[in-house]
Amino acid sequence: MSKSIRFYYDLLSPTARGLWLALKLGNKPIEYCPIALRKFEQLTDEYKKINRFQKVPAIVDGDFHLAETIAIIRYLADKGQLDEKLYPKSLEARARVDEFLEWQHLNIRLACSMFFRDAWLFPINGLAAKPKPERIQELIEGVETNLGLLELIWLEKDFLVGQHMTVADLVGASEINQLKICQYKVDEKKFPKVAKWLDRVREATNPYHDEGLAFINMKAKQAKL
Repeated sequence: MSKSIRFYYDLLSPTARGLWLALKLGNKPIEYCPIALRKFEQLTDEYKKINRFQKVPAIVDGDFHLAETIAIIRYLADKGQLDEKLYPKSLEARARVDEFLEWQHLNIRLACSMFFRDAWLFPINGLAAKPKPERIQELIEGVETNLGLLELIWLEKDFLVGQHMTVADLVGASEINQLKICQYKVDEKKFPKVAKWLDRVREATNPYHDEGLAFINMKAKQAKL
């Protein structure tokens, strides 16, 4: 019997968390291998042999090593590791999911990751001072520009690419949920479609959704106190 695919992740990473959710929902045999970014385990020589970029997520399938979330999603789908509803086999349906995954890199992911980096990650690690209020406002405006695009373009139906949840929703929602650690909450009046969509994703993925966000929510409460 072949060995299970090994999945390297940290739930602090929004991309790793989105893929972790997809794997949990797929309910296929896989070996979960946590990597503690907070302890810099991704920078060890041992992990460099697993992922030459020294980031998460990553997978190892026998002698085959693969990094980058979207590449991993496509590989795992072709291997039958993901629920077909999450990443469809139909050419057109899959292309719609890919369309969002490609779009989000320079949009929702970029804006959210910059907010997370400047408002929480760099200050907490002593790499930069806590940003001034005007910088925080710039970061918020960047995020909300993209929330507006989700509201206007991507959420014509219940989920990002139609009436059924896909990995596009898992990846997109993970990026936005990351901002809870920065004390940012989506304004339900300003972005009603986004707020309802996030609730639908949470409902469709629990109990894994809340389990995946446990660390983020804990740190958010500590920061608030």
